[in-house]
Amino acid sequence: MHSKRRFQWTMLAPVILLLIGLTVFPVVYTISNSFTDYYYLASEAKQFVGLRNYIKAVQDEVFRKAVWNTLKFMLLAVTIETALGLAIAVLIESLKKGAKLLRVSLLIPALLPPVTVALIWQMMLSNHNGIINHMLAWFGAGPFNYLMDIRIAFNAILFIDIWQWTPFAFLLLYAGLQAVPRSQYEAAKVDGAGKLRIFTHITLPNIMPTLLLVILLRTIDTFRLFDKVNILTGGGPANSTTTITQYIYRHGVYNLQIGYGAAASIIMVGLVLLFSVIYIKRSLGGSQNEMRH
Repeated sequence: MHSKRRFQWTMLAPVILLLIGLTVFPVVYTISNSFTDYYYLASEAKQFVGLRNYIKAVQDEVFRKAVWNTLKFMLLAVTIETALGLAIAVLIESLKKGAKLLRVSLLIPALLPPVTVALIWQMMLSNHNGIINHMLAWFGAGPFNYLMDIRIAFNAILFIDIWQWTPFAFLLLYAGLQAVPRSQYEAAKVDGAGKLRIFTHITLPNIMPTLLLVILLRTIDTFRLFDKVNILTGGGPANSTTTITQYIYRHGVYNLQIGYGAAASIIMVGLVLLFSVIYIKRSLGGSQNEMRH
């Protein structure tokens, strides 16, 4: 028995060491740096400053703007993507012809790397040579500077994210719809239930765990929004599209303020954990209620 356990731990040791090296150590290293004035070009003069970096971040108007932009983006993107994904999944699930072709076509945006998506839309939204402004010119409208107009830039990035990640929500929700017992639909139809009643009393309760999973995954991912913002707007104009990750990059990587960037990173991780715990508790609470019934 002892030799068997020793063999198991020996086989697991490389994976455990790899996980510690790639997760535990970076987290501990970031937390320790967040309490210092670590500046990359003067790393030897690093000193402990306590909570000064955290206080500075909270008092920084640009950081508060970045947090607000991130939260607003998260709420809008997750809500719209989940709702659209569910609507598309229900629609395609009800189709008798062409469902396979539509499923494949809808997944194409989600298969593209975020950088590729940003570059494609950057060309399409160009205020001089973009195809969208050329199309609007046919109707006597435009041109619009979508990425540099403070009234439009945020919504442009939001639209691009919805375009790319709604298929992801659709895919998971469509899989959840396939798992709903058909006998429940048949029994409801026999009882004379309408489509809306069937959807609210049968479809939604059955796919609720999948729905919460989609919300959780997209919430975590929207907090990490960086590629599109960095390529399309760089956080501008006037910080209207600056997100937490863009703020961390600007200070921690571009300005080499490692300590301050680490503090901002820990704040972001705290916000992600907060929303994740809320969703997980909601999900577990729903599962326990189902088990009681």
